[in-house]
Amino acid sequence: MNTIEKLINAFESFIIYYSISYLLLYLTLAILSWVAIKKYYDMKYFLPKDILVRSNHAVGVSIVAPAFNEAVTIEYNVKSLLSQEYPKFEVVIINDGSTDETLEILISRFNLVKVDFFYQEKIPTQKVIGHYKSTNPIYSKLLVVDKLNGKSKADGSNAGINSAKYDLFICTDVDCILRKDTITMLAKPFIENTKKVIATGAAIRISNSCEFKDGTLYKSHYPSNFFAGFQELEYIRAYLFGRMAWTSVNGLLLVSGGLGMFDKETAIAAGGYWHKSLGEDMELITRMRKLMHEKKEEFLIIYIPESLCWTEVPSTLEIFLRQRVRWARGLVQTLYLHKNVFLNPKYGKTGFLIFPYFIFFEFLVPIVEVIGLVLLIIDILFFDINLYYLMIGSSFVYLFYITITLISVYLDQVIYNHYTGMKEVLRLIFMIFVEPLVFHPINVFASIIGYWHFFRQIEQKWGIQVRQGFLKAKIEK
Repeated sequence: MNTIEKLINAFESFIIYYSISYLLLYLTLAILSWVAIKKYYDMKYFLPKDILVRSNHAVGVSIVAPAFNEAVTIEYNVKSLLSQEYPKFEVVIINDGSTDETLEILISRFNLVKVDFFYQEKIPTQKVIGHYKSTNPIYSKLLVVDKLNGKSKADGSNAGINSAKYDLFICTDVDCILRKDTITMLAKPFIENTKKVIATGAAIRISNSCEFKDGTLYKSHYPSNFFAGFQELEYIRAYLFGRMAWTSVNGLLLVSGGLGMFDKETAIAAGGYWHKSLGEDMELITRMRKLMHEKKEEFLIIYIPESLCWTEVPSTLEIFLRQRVRWARGLVQTLYLHKNVFLNPKYGKTGFLIFPYFIFFEFLVPIVEVIGLVLLIIDILFFDINLYYLMIGSSFVYLFYITITLISVYLDQVIYNHYTGMKEVLRLIFMIFVEPLVFHPINVFASIIGYWHFFRQIEQKWGIQVRQGFLKAKIEK
């Protein structure tokens, strides 16, 4: 056996043991997720949300939503955010240097006037030009912040956090549709727990093909678009299995940028969102966790298995790849920036459990898959390979992947029953079997490109996603 063959065999052994470890870990996460979901629904009515809604002593919450060139939908989006059923909240819209008529439409539609505002720049941002409030009492909860463009959502969000008057804030996108009880559901963990809760999150659903009326979901549909359909499966699996599992061990390192509630004091102390980050949501949570470890304070980051937010996802290959390349680069950027956390006793569970997981089972997975594919091709071309055992192993991995997704979808359908038409459910099941063969390789490709861009320091901007807009339900009145 020559040196090259020995090297290949060593790599193959590594890939086999790595794959087994990955499957066992995923099985463990599935069990933890089930435990967390069951615990959540067992305790859901410990503090009924109706009590919070009627309470005069509810904790105040600011909804922070940056807007850049959203003139077409900004009025509808703001009215949707203002429709929250909660006694004490405000909506902070940040006009992040829009070059269209976003600000003018806000001023006109909501009767805004420029006001004197005591603005403290606790987190550095691009210059804030002014603050606007409405002369119409109906829109008394609305605050609009006008600022120079910061070339990132992070800069706009930071200006909104600086302007927010309440101790908790929700960071979302201005085009997201929130369930009317979103504030209530995300605020509950802050009230119910004796340990300090620094952030909460909830499941995000895909709005493509859904119908909305008056800023709320009217009819849910499985996306008809090819790429959106695969992403729906991905979101269900990620939220129900991944994030709920990590919640059970207080190991969350990511609260989605589309919907998350944060303790403002902790977020500001951690420095707010980093405007150069391509994964600012994960990077902020990492810094908040580090801060709490350094202060030696016990804390919790909690996800709840409720669908509270709907957002439009990329529906073309070009936009999808651009998004996933950015996500992959944001992952490695965060891990590299905070590499001092890895196996550092100072950071407890974050250093010994969470960071190793993200390095070995999030960052490395696409690399290992590509290496495995290359070795497989070499084996087929130059060496003897047992095709029977190859097919057995591949089938096992494929069926395991399918099983995990089927269980996720089953739980989602049993709990929420989002899809009422059998045709949509059957299409969903069909996509489950196709996803590993079509969608997953595209994801792996995008990850490798993202890593390459990071290590080669190739400049990458956020880019602009051309949105199709929400479908408004046509209802006879």
